[in-house]
Amino acid sequence: MTDSKNIAQVHGIFDPQTWTVTYVVHQGVGSQCAIIDSVLDYDPKSGRTRHTSADKVIDYVRANQLQVAWILETHAHADHLTAAPYLKAQLGGQTAIGDHITGVQKVFKGIFNLEPEFKPDGSQFDHLFKEDEEIRVGNLIGKTLFVPGHTPACVAYQFGDAVFVGDTLFMPDVGTARCDFPGGDAKALYQSIHKILSLPADTRLFMCHDYPPTDRPISFETTVAQQRASNIHIRDGISESEFIAMRNKRDATLEMPVLILPAVQINIRAGEFPPKEDNGISYVKIPLNAL
Repeated sequence: MTDSKNIAQVHGIFDPQTWTVTYVVHQGVGSQCAIIDSVLDYDPKSGRTRHTSADKVIDYVRANQLQVAWILETHAHADHLTAAPYLKAQLGGQTAIGDHITGVQKVFKGIFNLEPEFKPDGSQFDHLFKEDEEIRVGNLIGKTLFVPGHTPACVAYQFGDAVFVGDTLFMPDVGTARCDFPGGDAKALYQSIHKILSLPADTRLFMCHDYPPTDRPISFETTVAQQRASNIHIRDGISESEFIAMRNKRDATLEMPVLILPAVQINIRAGEFPPKEDNGISYVKIPLNAL
């Protein structure tokens, strides 16, 4: 039975431009909260950023008189930019990600040939969570689950019966995350998902994205039982070898996300822009024929 003192209230804010859900996790008006997987609006045509999505988070936090303890990332996203620095400036809190981010930083420092001053040691974040490390949000006590596969540094966050799965799983009619980014691994993803699906059947699972395959409404909450019964990629009865073969075949058909090149450069910096050049402007790099 879930400890009544550790029941999380969850508010999801959907960003239609990137199909991303940002979550605010708390225990009611006036409590502390955590913000998970925020979005900085970015126009790839102009290179301009806006705060429309992040401002919705700020409005919710302030309307409920919440105090931000943590601004969390499940991984270095390839499909949207994080708004963590903006949210921290407006609301306070500490930025954090799983400690395996250092491996991702090392890989992409090389791919983007980043400046020598960029340190692939995770120091851009306020805190790096180790596997199973405790997370305190007021009276809520959560923990970090290491769930590699989509990337080698993916984590999920568990608060009581609520688990924020990042890009491991999607809704049952959408399936699972791709594994063809640098360091991705379909076998690791299969094992990570089964780690999540070994939790009690009524555990609430919150997706980072939804891509409805039909005209159904956007949905981003499901349960372990629902995933095990009907996930099109990894329901009960699908073997590891079957999943790996399906995932690898499917990944070979997928295009790169529209925002992968700017997003990863910004997100491995905890959302900070690259250092300004002598004209006062920050630039992201576009490596040709590298990915």
